[in-house]
Amino acid sequence: MVTTGLLVRLEAQHGREGELEDLLRSAQALVAQEPATSAWFAVRFGRLEYGIFDAFPDEAGRQAHLAGAVAAQLMGPGRQLLARDPQIQRLSVLAHKLPQGTQADLVVTRGLLLTFKAKQGHEPQVEQFLRDAQALVEREPGTTAWFALHLEHGEYGIFDVFPDNMARLSHLSGQVPRELTKHALSLLGSVPDMDMLQVLAACFSATAR
Repeated sequence: MVTTGLLVRLEAQHGREGELEDLLRSAQALVAQEPATSAWFAVRFGRLEYGIFDAFPDEAGRQAHLAGAVAAQLMGPGRQLLARDPQIQRLSVLAHKLPQGTQADLVVTRGLLLTFKAKQGHEPQVEQFLRDAQALVEREPGTTAWFALHLEHGEYGIFDVFPDNMARLSHLSGQVPRELTKHALSLLGSVPDMDMLQVLAACFSATAR
């Protein structure tokens, strides 16, 4: 079970993208030693934009991670690789699908981040829609992990990862996006923003399921 998370956005110094990617990949070994970090993904948004998404069973797990070795690396030696301070968003996890199998079986290379606002007064319906979507995603073998989110500033979102681009395309043509499109006019207060992500590294705790 996971209930809380973090979305961290990182902007690399021009010309130091490779060093930042190496740092993010090396952080996987540190995260593996954090029993209260249920899932962790290092991603690339674009040429200079990177990020980390992670999820935790409770606030104590999130605080332990923020005080841990990965944060120390980013704010210590890794800070020189960044164009500005990391942007950290705290979030609640409304529903989730965690990877099956073991860490050794985990192969993910692609991801999606969808963010949107609920139409004013329709927040409960949006949250229920996201919770209900979990059952649909559980039937998608190519969707390795999926998280429905309540972010800061009244935003909602979905973060999910896939083994390859074909699995991501299959999800995008599946039932959850169709249902979201069907109810967009009645539930959503903004056009969803969608980021197509490259997953650089991933880690999850088998005890989280």
